[in-house]
Amino acid sequence: MEIRKQKGKQVGRLTVTEQIDQKHQEDLQRLRGFRLLDDDFLTKCFEGDTASIELVLRIVLEKPDLKVLDVRTQVFVENLLNRSVRLDVLATDSTGAKLNVEVQRSDKGAGRKRARYNSSMMDANLLKKGEDFDKLPETWVIFITENDVMGKGLPLYPIERCFLGTGERFEDGSHILYVNGAYRGDTPIGKLMHDFSCTDAADMYYGILADRVRFFKESKEGIEIMCRAMEDMRNQTLKEGMKEVALRMLAAGKYALEEIVNISGLSLEEVKQLKADRSA
Repeated sequence: MEIRKQKGKQVGRLTVTEQIDQKHQEDLQRLRGFRLLDDDFLTKCFEGDTASIELVLRIVLEKPDLKVLDVRTQVFVENLLNRSVRLDVLATDSTGAKLNVEVQRSDKGAGRKRARYNSSMMDANLLKKGEDFDKLPETWVIFITENDVMGKGLPLYPIERCFLGTGERFEDGSHILYVNGAYRGDTPIGKLMHDFSCTDAADMYYGILADRVRFFKESKEGIEIMCRAMEDMRNQTLKEGMKEVALRMLAAGKYALEEIVNISGLSLEEVKQLKADRSA
């Protein structure tokens, strides 16, 4: 892939080195535009950082004493028979409660039944075999959305099960909360949603969040971490595309496994696994 030059002008395609440099510059430009409302950026910022998620949860839940003991990001919750889910952030507080935080720029991605499904998948993985149902911890599914998906102009939309006849809460320990990312105001939640929409750490109110954003956008180490993450995301997207091609060929039922390997780019073992999963 050498570049040919003619009369001082570049002719033909870029060299591999130049392609890599160009992709790196594109990643840097993309990184500058990231906000905490972008889930890939948020999960990197909150990865292993209890202080940041603790600040967010204290504000949105209006619990100033809440203490986060553990936080994990991109948590895969497997369902062996049906659809699995990947949680943006999963935190555990000092009471043992489990708190799932999702950020969504798309209204469609924050659907009410998705919140219900996330809640049910969390519950399904919180009890050991034979353990009493009363041992289920309190759970929260919290959607922080770029737009006011409920359309009522409120900053917070808590959802609880209740007795319809009396309005009393059912108190089963399951909670869903929608946070309106479009809300602004001189309040903790208004300032927090402002910070979630900022691309520049210098414009943010909360120092804890600003420091994390500054690290990943301005420090050499943080930028390298984010660039590697973006490369991994590209590879994952490519891999998913390859799997989709292989699945379509398997569904057609007229291709040998070797043909599927050659066309999809997957290994023979990966194609065999897709075939086995499809037949299960």
